[in-house]
Amino acid sequence: MDKLRDTIQQNGFEFGEQPRLVAGVDEVGRGPLAGAVVAAAVILDPARPIEGLTDSKKLSERRREILFVEIKEKALAYAIGRAEVEEIDDINILQASLLAMKRAVEALDPIPEHALVDGNKLPSLPCSAEAIIKGDLTEPCISAASIIAKVTRDREMVEMDKKYPGYGLAKHKGYPSKAHMAALQELGVTEIHRRTFGPVRRLLEEG
Repeated sequence: MDKLRDTIQQNGFEFGEQPRLVAGVDEVGRGPLAGAVVAAAVILDPARPIEGLTDSKKLSERRREILFVEIKEKALAYAIGRAEVEEIDDINILQASLLAMKRAVEALDPIPEHALVDGNKLPSLPCSAEAIIKGDLTEPCISAASIIAKVTRDREMVEMDKKYPGYGLAKHKGYPSKAHMAALQELGVTEIHRRTFGPVRRLLEEG
């Protein structure tokens, strides 16, 4: 009990006190061969509940877009963090994902007192935090963050499709679909492709 008390006090809370500003944190884009990894942090307003929050991957694109607008309107705060392709290739996708989440939390105003992070690893944050596996299914604030992150990244990939036509980025969002792999073979590797990812690295080595 004394150890728990010390831990809580080190994190800036009195024993027994519940944190008031809690942020949900999630990232999108660990698996794609192209594009940044994007994270979001969201502090929901208990006085303005949002119905239907869940893992963004379980929602239709139309439903995500609707919730995206509602979250931005009703949340006490939200912010985006990202790690670019060069950073992913430099420090690896796991560390880049943690960096993107750290940047999202640090961009919040106000900074939360506690963060709930989807997954099993924690980034270095300016507040106390806990990792929750499949938290986007159980914690509304993480669900909100997953929606904000996914819609933001999906929109970016639609724009990238205009800049790099022929790869089908608007459809597969950079993931290694058959169409994407065929386009890479035919058109080559672009500056937004992750060079350390196996399929891209092998193409570069063959070339």
